[in-house]
Amino acid sequence: MNQSLPAVAAWLTHADQSILLQKQGESLHFTDIADEDPYPWIQIDAAITYQTIEGFGFALTGGSAYLLNHLSAATKHSLLKEIFSNGNDGIGVSYLRVSIGASDLSATSFSYDDVPANQTDPELIHFNLTAGDCDLVPVLREIIAINPNIKIIATPWSAPPWMKTSGGFIGGKLSPKYYQAYANYFVKYLRAMKDNGIFIHAITPQNEPMNHENEPSMVMEAIEQADFIKNYLGPTLHDAGLRDIEIFCWDHNCDLKEYPLTVLSDPETRKYVTGIAWHLYGGDVSAIFDVHQVYPEMKMAFTEQWVGLNGKFADDLAWHIKNVMVGTIRSWSKIVLEWNLASDLSCGPHTPKGASSCVGALTIDVNHEQIVRNVSYYVIAHAAKFVSPGSLRIFSTQVDSLPNVAFKTPSGEIVLLVLNENQQRQSFTIKFGRKLINATLEGGSVGTYTW
Repeated sequence: MNQSLPAVAAWLTHADQSILLQKQGESLHFTDIADEDPYPWIQIDAAITYQTIEGFGFALTGGSAYLLNHLSAATKHSLLKEIFSNGNDGIGVSYLRVSIGASDLSATSFSYDDVPANQTDPELIHFNLTAGDCDLVPVLREIIAINPNIKIIATPWSAPPWMKTSGGFIGGKLSPKYYQAYANYFVKYLRAMKDNGIFIHAITPQNEPMNHENEPSMVMEAIEQADFIKNYLGPTLHDAGLRDIEIFCWDHNCDLKEYPLTVLSDPETRKYVTGIAWHLYGGDVSAIFDVHQVYPEMKMAFTEQWVGLNGKFADDLAWHIKNVMVGTIRSWSKIVLEWNLASDLSCGPHTPKGASSCVGALTIDVNHEQIVRNVSYYVIAHAAKFVSPGSLRIFSTQVDSLPNVAFKTPSGEIVLLVLNENQQRQSFTIKFGRKLINATLEGGSVGTYTW
């Protein structure tokens, strides 16, 4: 047994759900490198470093907050502690996404400044943070009490309808005459949240700006987003003393990298932008890497990917670990978020035309106080529990059928996340310095190895 390196702890999730984020009772031990090794090698080099990780987590939708807030106080506190604490029983979620106003996974469509039809409110006199949703703020405050360092990114699905060309929550664009009022709306929101003890770390100007069908939704072309950031949102935040709020552009799929490239092509716009937010309902994660190559100073953030009702645990586990976790991080993402923390037994709440088959990381049966942990819970937990904010991505060999990514935590611990894409059991070798261990993963299974 090698005495110079600690034993390696292995946490596994099997595709058949027989093991779910379970620490193995027997540790692995490094040995000297053998002359012959029949298994594929994953070499780890902690001296080669890449981006700093800011966090892993979920979207705390209005529907998620409602379900959490309607559990008994004891059940809710226990569940929130499990998700957001860094202790032995917690999974260490460190980043959240919230909607500014309603998302499609709110019970109804609303903004924080709704007025009767044919009326407007350019002075935002009727701004009301609790309009349409009285659960989000209390739940966020409980989460912050558990994890005061949690970061939050906020994004709107739509501006208030009176600001839009459509006059409604679905589709339409932001009317140019209300660009300044909308920038002021962001300031009102950020200050109101701060008054409630909630600091919003970052914002995006629009969720899925090329999606005109969702409820709510709003179209914002790249040239329009660049104009809004450059001439309204950026300067307004600066003038309001909110220049520490990060702005991420885009917040949509990997199939249209030309959009963020257009936004960032103007240096005056670029000086207000911190990074680019991405989804993966279209395109390939390589788009994130491509944009990073053009603007390496920009942060990459992966902010949304759902799990559908008709999916299978094994298929979703493999796809999300390979693409959402390993793929986006190897493409320089610093933040990885799955969509929707919680849904009910019917995949609700959601707006009338919102997504009706979105499975949360948790399925919550409020009436019976029952909670089921679904696949995206384990996707995030396999990283969040072990890779704290401030960790560095480090070099690990890319190996066919064994997608992987490695980290060094602020305390100096090494973390390796590996997926076995094969249907059959696969043995492989982890090489670290002049030492190695042999490990085995069942077909379709995931392992997190720490030492």
